[in-house]
Amino acid sequence: MKKLFLLNLLMLTLISNQAISQENPTEIEKSQTIYVITKNDGTEYIGKLLSDDGREVLIETEALGKIYIHKDSIRSIVEVKDSRQIIHGEYRSSSPFTSRYIFTNNALPIKKGENYAMVNLFGPEAHFALTDNFNVGVISTWIASPFILALKYSIKTNDPNVNFSIGTLMGTSGYLNTFRSYGGVHWLSMTLGDRMNNLTFSGGYLYLQPGGRNNPEPGTYYNTYPRAGNSLNPLTKGPVFSVAGIARVGAKASFVFDSMLSSTKGFTTATEYKEITPGSYDYDNGIYTETTYAYIVTRQERNTSVLVLMPGMRFQSNEKRAFQISLAGVTVFDRNGVTSFPMPMASWFFKI
Repeated sequence: MKKLFLLNLLMLTLISNQAISQENPTEIEKSQTIYVITKNDGTEYIGKLLSDDGREVLIETEALGKIYIHKDSIRSIVEVKDSRQIIHGEYRSSSPFTSRYIFTNNALPIKKGENYAMVNLFGPEAHFALTDNFNVGVISTWIASPFILALKYSIKTNDPNVNFSIGTLMGTSGYLNTFRSYGGVHWLSMTLGDRMNNLTFSGGYLYLQPGGRNNPEPGTYYNTYPRAGNSLNPLTKGPVFSVAGIARVGAKASFVFDSMLSSTKGFTTATEYKEITPGSYDYDNGIYTETTYAYIVTRQERNTSVLVLMPGMRFQSNEKRAFQISLAGVTVFDRNGVTSFPMPMASWFFKI
């Protein structure tokens, strides 16, 4: 009888402990840590995660107080590691898109595996973080030509708000112009600021081989018009500079500015017609003497400066996708004067 009593007492103790454990779900050790809970319908709750019993979580928000949320209705639970990501009570997620402006990029590193794709009006591109400091990308058009390889290596400093990077773009015309055209841009960047607000200064060198053989060789051609030469035209090359930045204007929106200024030097040819002896007719002997002439081809330097200003807006709905639009303008300065034209751009970002 005594053994039966002890057995019943032990069973009651176990049952009561189980009931207590169910009524008091697991406490989150770091109750002061802020989390963002996103439901399947897109609703976000920001606050301290108090408990999680496997079926539902308890979160304490500033606006609504304590809220129980069933876990089957939760899409994601993300820890807020930087309080600056909370803007006016809304969460601004971090993503690999923060290393990119409209055309150029900044010196901020991308963590290994933080890959992203970018779909532009002219074509797609994809970038892959092979290490925490080195990423590789490919850029092309919808007809898969031209084709550009992009490389960037980030250099961290002791100050997280100061970063440097070395970057390069190397491209070919592909099957267009039978791979005869190629070019590249190599630059060094310095970025001041964090992923939400930053400013980047870049400087580098660019070169372009158009791949044409249209210019004749310099010289004097008598009584015949000069034909195109057999050698490729000289490289067009020169320095290039950029100032770009991003500033948040809300939890889901940022103002983006990008710019490029290049000053390149190339060469072309000018052809001058010169009459040496005029044609004449000898009426006495009935003989006609043709005109003697010459075409003088000289090599001339061609300097061109291009300024591209690209203000725009980026709207990031979550850490996996964003949309960006820019009303860019291009101004070309050359020997023919000044030419300007608009270049609107739209891009879609996707984390892959």
